[in-house]
Amino acid sequence: MVEHEVTGWLDRITLLISRVAMWLPAFVVAIIFYEVFVRYVLGAPTLWVNEMSLWVGGVIYLTAGLYALQQRSHIRIFILYDMAPKWLRQTFDLLSLACVCIFAFAVVWGGFGEAKAKLLRWETFGTAWDPPIPATIKPLILLTLVLLALQSISNLIHDWNRDPVSHDPADDLDLPTHLDMSAGSSDRGGPKPN
Repeated sequence: MVEHEVTGWLDRITLLISRVAMWLPAFVVAIIFYEVFVRYVLGAPTLWVNEMSLWVGGVIYLTAGLYALQQRSHIRIFILYDMAPKWLRQTFDLLSLACVCIFAFAVVWGGFGEAKAKLLRWETFGTAWDPPIPATIKPLILLTLVLLALQSISNLIHDWNRDPVSHDPADDLDLPTHLDMSAGSSDRGGPKPN
């Protein structure tokens, strides 16, 4: 996969977060393998692996959306978007930005008090291991939404005057591009052209 170009300081922050988060699924797999080994081979199950995998999985889920937005890989209805003139595409982009920003503002406004309270009292999960999942995930949700809104604004500013990009269903396929598919190509077993 070819990543979208870095267009500013916010993209650098998003990519840094995503580089850390890309290793987290491997961490989850490793601790689950550890749990399986100690539970079924040694007969000594852990108290912490299940909650740790939930905790890390929540972080992965939150940060994946931020990375997808920076890469412009979020879902769009391109069949309509590509047919529209530039002024209408820009109107769609503004409407989309407004929806993202209004949603982010509403969730941060409505959830700030609860997230702050959970963080300040260091609320825990209530299990035997008792990790501070609510104390960390609730504020992370709000922080991620703020970053999503800022990333949306950054994307709009950067993409505002760009030439339109045509989308084709074949764009989603990994087809070889280095092969010469001409009739006389040696890659197809035919004679080389003179």
